[in-house]
Amino acid sequence: MNFYEKEKLTALQAKEEAQWITFAPFVFQATRVLRDSGILTTVESHREGITLEQLNEKINLPAYGIRVLVEAALGIGLLVLSEGKYKITKTTYFILHDELTKVNMDFTHDVCYNGMYFLEESIKNQKPEGLKVFGEWPTIYQALSTNLPEKAKKSWFSFDHFYSDYAFPEVLPHVYHYKPKTLLDIGGNTGKWSMQSFAHDPDVNITIMDLPGYVDGAKGKIESLGYGNRIKFHPGNVLDDAHKFPQGFDAVWMSQFLDCFSDDEIVSILTRCKKALNPGGRIFILETFWDRQRFEASAFSLQQTSLYFTVMANGNSQMYDSKVFIKCVERAGLKVVEEKDYIGVSHTLLVCQPG
Repeated sequence: MNFYEKEKLTALQAKEEAQWITFAPFVFQATRVLRDSGILTTVESHREGITLEQLNEKINLPAYGIRVLVEAALGIGLLVLSEGKYKITKTTYFILHDELTKVNMDFTHDVCYNGMYFLEESIKNQKPEGLKVFGEWPTIYQALSTNLPEKAKKSWFSFDHFYSDYAFPEVLPHVYHYKPKTLLDIGGNTGKWSMQSFAHDPDVNITIMDLPGYVDGAKGKIESLGYGNRIKFHPGNVLDDAHKFPQGFDAVWMSQFLDCFSDDEIVSILTRCKKALNPGGRIFILETFWDRQRFEASAFSLQQTSLYFTVMANGNSQMYDSKVFIKCVERAGLKVVEEKDYIGVSHTLLVCQPG
C-alpha cells in the first residue's frame, strides 16, 4: 500500500480540497437530510429528471428547505441540473443503496457527530470527552451494555457487525484448520463468533469472556440454539490487570477487540492470553489495519474511525498501523507465525504463538 507516499494534487485542486474540508460538516448533514427526507429517492425514481416544483409537491418539507438542499446537492455532487430538471449521480446511488455507506453514515451521525466537537479536549485529556453527550461513563462499552440511547446502540452494533459478518465465514476455516478443542473467545460481544464456530466445528468447546452485560446477552442466545453444553462464560474486565484469564485453551480468539485498547493495554492483555494457552496453542487476532488495505477509501475510513475511539470510545485506542500493533505483540512475548490480509471487507488475521 503506497497511497500516502506522494502529494497528488495541484495547487488549485488542493485549495478546492481545503474548501471541502472546511465545509465537511455541512456536506455530511445535508447529504443525510437529502437521504432521509426522501429527496434523493424521489429524484432517482424520475429517470428523465424532476423539476424543483415537482419536488415541492412530493416532499413533505417547506419549499425553501427543499431548494437549499438540492442546491447544496449540486456542489456536493449528488445531483446534476440540466434544462431545469434534477437527476442523481453515481455518488447518489451509493448513498442510497450501498450498505457499507449506509452503515458508516448512520454510525457517524447517531454515535459520533455531536461528540466529535470535543476532539481537542479528548486528545489533551486522553479521555472520551465526547461520550458525555450521552451520559457519564468511563468508556462507551459500559454504556452499550446498559443504557446508551437505542438509536445510537443500533447504529453502533450495525457498524460493528457489518464488518465481522463478512469476515467470519471466510476466517472460520483458517482458525479451525488447527483443530482446537477448547477456545477462549475474548470480547465475545453478542456471541456471533461462538455460534458460527459451533455450527462449523462440532468438537470445539468455547468460553466467552467479556463484560457482564455482554455475557448475559450472549448466554441466552447461545443456549436457545442448543449449544449450552459446549459453552462457558467468564465475565470480567480485561482492563483490570489483576483479573486472571481462565486457562487450558488450545486457542484464544479476539475479533475487532484489541483496537479498543492502548498500546500498553494490548501488551497486558496479550501477556495474559499467553498464560491461558495450552502448550502449542495459538492466539488468533482479527483486526482492521489501515496500512493493509486494498483500496485507499478503506484506509481513509479506518483512519477516521480512529477518531471515534479518541472521542467516544475510550480516549486512547485506534484502528492501528499493523507495524505499531505487531510491536505490541512482540512486547508481550509472542511472535506472528502467520498473516492473512484482505479477509472480508478490510480485515487481517494474525496467528501468534509464544516465542
